[in-house]
Amino acid sequence: MSTPVNAGLFNVTGRIACVTGASSGIGRAIAAALAHAGARVVGLGRRAAALEAWRAETGGETTALAADLSDPGAMIEVAARAAKPYGAPDILINAAGVNNREAASDVTLEGWQATLDLNLSTPFFLARALVPAMQVKGWGRIINIASLQTTRAFPGGIAYGASKAGLGQLTRAMAEAWSRHGITANALAPGFFPTELTSPVFDNPDLAARNAAQTCIGRNGVLSDLIGPALFFCSPASDYVTGQVLFVDGGFTAK
Repeated sequence: MSTPVNAGLFNVTGRIACVTGASSGIGRAIAAALAHAGARVVGLGRRAAALEAWRAETGGETTALAADLSDPGAMIEVAARAAKPYGAPDILINAAGVNNREAASDVTLEGWQATLDLNLSTPFFLARALVPAMQVKGWGRIINIASLQTTRAFPGGIAYGASKAGLGQLTRAMAEAWSRHGITANALAPGFFPTELTSPVFDNPDLAARNAAQTCIGRNGVLSDLIGPALFFCSPASDYVTGQVLFVDGGFTAK
C-alpha cells in the first residue's frame, strides 16, 4: 500500500531564515526563494544598498541587515541582530564567501586568513551562536554553500579550495554535534553558475562553454536550479538527511 504524499513536506511558511551573502548571487536567489515560499527572511551582507534592492525586489516578510561577516569573532553580535526582526532564526544559509583566484606562489598570509575566516570560520561561529535557540525549539536547518572545490582542485584555487574542503567536513561535524537536537546540517555544492564570484569564468565564453561540455547535462547552471534543492534542505522533506554535501552541478563531478 502506497503512502500518500504529504503536501506540507516542502513547507517553510512561518519559518525564520537568516541568509548570509543575500546581496548577490546564490545567497540572494535562495533568500528570495525562501521569502516567496512564505518564510520570514533576514538577509545579511556587507553592502546595504544591494540588500535593500534585494528586499524591494523580493517583497514578503524580509529584512535587510548590513553586517561585517569577515570577523568570526563578531558572530554573537550578528546573531543577536539577526534575531531582532522576527525572533530567533530556524534556518541558517551560509552563502557569503570570497574567492581571490590566486596561484599558490601569490597567496599571502593575510589573504589566506581572510579567505578561511569568511568561508569557513564565520559559518561555524554564526551557526554556533544560533544553535541554542534552535535547540530550544527542537528544530533547525543549517545549509552551507560548498563548491566543486570541496572535492576537486582547480587552478588558482588553493586558499578557496582549502576553505571549501573544510566546509564539507564542517558540515559533517555540525551534523554529528547537533542533529540529535533536531537540527540538520547539510551543504549545497553548486557547479558553474553565473554569479559575481564566477564572473572571470563567464566573462570568457570559451571557458564557460568548456565547463558546460564537461557536465552530463551539457549546460552550466542557472540560479533557479538551486531553489528546489535549497527548499528540500530547509523543509521537513529532509528530516532524515543530515551531514550531506549535495552537488548541484549538472553531473560535472559524475564524469
